[in-house]
Amino acid sequence: VQLVESGGGLVQPGGSLRLSCEASGFTFNTYYMTWVRQAPGKGLEWVSDINTSGDTTNYTDAVKGRFTISRDNVKNTLYLQMNSLKSEDTAVYFCAKRAGAVGTAINGWGQGTQVSVSS
Repeated sequence: VQLVESGGGLVQPGGSLRLSCEASGFTFNTYYMTWVRQAPGKGLEWVSDINTSGDTTNYTDAVKGRFTISRDNVKNTLYLQMNSLKSEDTAVYFCAKRAGAVGTAINGWGQGTQVSVSS
C-alpha cells in the first residue's frame, strides 16, 4: 500500500485548499478511504470517510459544510476540498485506507501533508 498526499500549504483564514492522495499497491476502488488530521500537540482526529463508489460520505461536525471528500477511481486518487478554512484546521492531514467499511481499522497511511491556516 502506498498513499502519497499533496496540496498542503499556508493559507489565510477563509481561504481554500485541495488535498490530493494518490494511491497504489492495492485495488483502490474496493476500499473505503478516510482523511485524518493531527493538530500541533494533539492526537489524531478523524475528518471524513468515503465509500468505494464515492456516493456516501461522512464528516466530523467541525468540518461539515466546509470540507468535501471525493475520489476518482480511474485516477486512483482521493481528494479533500477544504473551504472557509479556520485557524483550528491547522494540522497535518493524512490520507488513509480502511480495511473494510466505515468504522473498520485503518491499515494504510500516507506520510501526511501540512496545512497551516494563519494571517
